[in-house]
This record gives sequence, C-alpha cells and structure tokens, in this order.
Amino acid sequence: MPSAPLTGSGGHSPVFEDLAVGTELPPLTRGPLTTAHLMRWSSAMENWHRVHYDQQFTTGHDGLPSLLVSGSWKQHFLVQMARRWLGPDGWLAEIGFEFRKMNLAGETLTAWGRVSAVEGRDELGLVTCEIGIRNQDGVESTPGTAVGALPLRDGAGPVPYPFPEQW
Repeated sequence: MPSAPLTGSGGHSPVFEDLAVGTELPPLTRGPLTTAHLMRWSSAMENWHRVHYDQQFTTGHDGLPSLLVSGSWKQHFLVQMARRWLGPDGWLAEIGFEFRKMNLAGETLTAWGRVSAVEGRDELGLVTCEIGIRNQDGVESTPGTAVGALPLRDGAGPVPYPFPEQW
C-alpha cells in the first residue's frame, strides 16, 4: 500500500533514502478554470488560437464542447507540481507526457504523482515518478513520467547543476 505523501514544502526537499516505490507526491489542484484563466494564459504565452478564448468560434466553427485548456498550461502545471515536491535541493531532470484528452473551461484539474522507481547513483538519488493530470471526475488527460534528482542524506550537499554527464 502506498505511503502518505512526502512533501518538499516548508523549504525542505524530500529525503531520498525515505522514498519508496508507491510514495505519492502531494497533489496540486487548480480550478475550476474560468474563461478568464484561459485567456490570461493564452495572452501571456501569445497563443492566439481561438479555441482558448473564443467560445462561439470553438463550439460553432470547430464543433468542440467548450474552450480548451492550453497544452502549455498543462505542461507548466505538471512541472510546478514536481518542482514543489522536489524542493530547493532537488532538480527536475526529465519530464515527458502525452496529451490524450482535452481539458475544458470549467474543469478543476489535479496534477498527481507517484514514485515508480528509486536509484542511488554516485552522490545523487534519482526518483522516477508516474505523473498526470485528472479532472474533477477522475478522468486522466495527461499521463507521463518525471525524473527528479535529490541529494543523498550523507551526500556532498545539493544536487549539482548541470547534472554530471554519466547519470
């Protein structure tokens, strides 16, 4: 049975040696996402595709059920969840995901993660996690994986950046 979430909140990174397969990352929830949220993000990203801000175009011309949450917002959301968990001493080394379903205006989204592998290598603790985004109904839209690097409890200090070539 997975353990309770371990968090990097409070300015602390999780301790690599305390992590195990099945450990859950603290979820991050946003929403319900309004049309104003979607428009502000699109403006900031200079993404002027009308499916993110023009309801009439989106439903009428493109035949979609509602305005779409931007893929770049979903990418940022997953990175934000992982970085919060890794805390100040860890680094997000890799992240990958697939956009499998649309997310729409009005949904509440939760970024989640679960440790799927741990590996101590040199003076680093590498943590591979399953990650994803689910809506308020539990429908997964954006599954993926992330790899975080954490210092070892008795290691030489914070994880160096950039990472050593051999990892």
